[in-house]
Amino acid sequence: MTAGPVVLSAAAGPRDLRSRWQALSRSAALVRTADVLVILIAASLPWSTTAPSIFVGLWLLAVTPTIDWRNYARDLARPAFALPFAFLLLALLGTLWSDGAWPDRLHAIKPVAKLVLIPPLLYHFSRSERAFQVGLAFLASCALLAVYSWIVLFDPAWKITATASAGVPVKNYIDQSQEFTLCAFALVLPALTFWRSGRVIAAAACLALILLFAADMVFVAASRTALLCIPMLLALFAWKHLGRRATLILIAGTIAASALAWTTSSYLRQRITDVVIEYRHGHEDISHASTAQRLTYWRKALHAFTEAPLIGHGTGAIKRQFERAATGASGLDAEIVSNPHNQTLNVAMQWGLLGIALLYAMWIAHLRLFLGEGLAAWIGLLAIVQNIASSLLNSHLFDFHEGWMYVLAVGVAGGMVLKAQAGRQP
Repeated sequence: MTAGPVVLSAAAGPRDLRSRWQALSRSAALVRTADVLVILIAASLPWSTTAPSIFVGLWLLAVTPTIDWRNYARDLARPAFALPFAFLLLALLGTLWSDGAWPDRLHAIKPVAKLVLIPPLLYHFSRSERAFQVGLAFLASCALLAVYSWIVLFDPAWKITATASAGVPVKNYIDQSQEFTLCAFALVLPALTFWRSGRVIAAAACLALILLFAADMVFVAASRTALLCIPMLLALFAWKHLGRRATLILIAGTIAASALAWTTSSYLRQRITDVVIEYRHGHEDISHASTAQRLTYWRKALHAFTEAPLIGHGTGAIKRQFERAATGASGLDAEIVSNPHNQTLNVAMQWGLLGIALLYAMWIAHLRLFLGEGLAAWIGLLAIVQNIASSLLNSHLFDFHEGWMYVLAVGVAGGMVLKAQAGRQP
């Protein structure tokens, strides 16, 4: 493991050797500290927003002295490293032509700013030995949350924070469903690998965790965004890891499991059939208007985009555009929001076609990191495809929880992939 730029030379004197060895030891200790802090970020993310933010700040303090800035500068020539910084630069420049209030402009920079943590995470975990522990920490934390969600379903007094949904101990059912979906699909490849190698107990353990996450989404709390993502992720898994016969078995199993879930879970049936009710009656009852709200937001966002298609209305201008559209309106048309609940439209309203080009270029550059084989490549690919799919119905790259899931998955798993690639070079 390369701890930093400190190099020991046989030609140095005893005092120089001792001082350099001490510097190397300090750097190695900082690398270990940085590893532990990322593990803590991953473990705390399902439960808190404050704790991960604190750990991120501490991680930056720990990792910065360990960076070899010449190597890091060379890495920044890669699109996967450079594009998050380009995105942030666009957000900063966008404040200059924005027609939004200055507090809205500054607030809109924060969701983009977290993306620039991807390059240092990629760099750090391309030399770290503890990337796998980060994934285990997130998985264990989500498994604990899944068990706890069943407890609060039957006894809401056990909730840690006041939430709007039964069976959701903290945050909200959308965040919970997204993390459970990611964990369940991340375990599918290890389960298949263990089964093919004859390690039945390990495969059964993976399957048990998958069923824990799936059962929670079927019977306890599920977001329709996650339900939309599931068939896409199943298709991705079949394309990457299954042959034709195994794919047919997967399709048959999915149909059977879906039929079983539909017939046994009144909760799941209600979640899906409510889409039609919300569409038909959303304009009459705004408290049950999720589907109609999204359609209204998208229509207004598209109109705002056509007014400034090249560079948009500027950073933080979304609320101002909805205020303009609400003038003289009533019901859903009078709603004023700062999020159109679609990632592409979110970017388009603020930075136009230039922003859309940067968004998709970054997604593509990160996807290209994970086209190989192995668990790290699968997790990274899975997280990006999930983010792209869920961003059809939400601005998940800019949302706190899902955005940090993306940053951690791409940074940590991408670092593992880069390390493996460097190890294969002659």
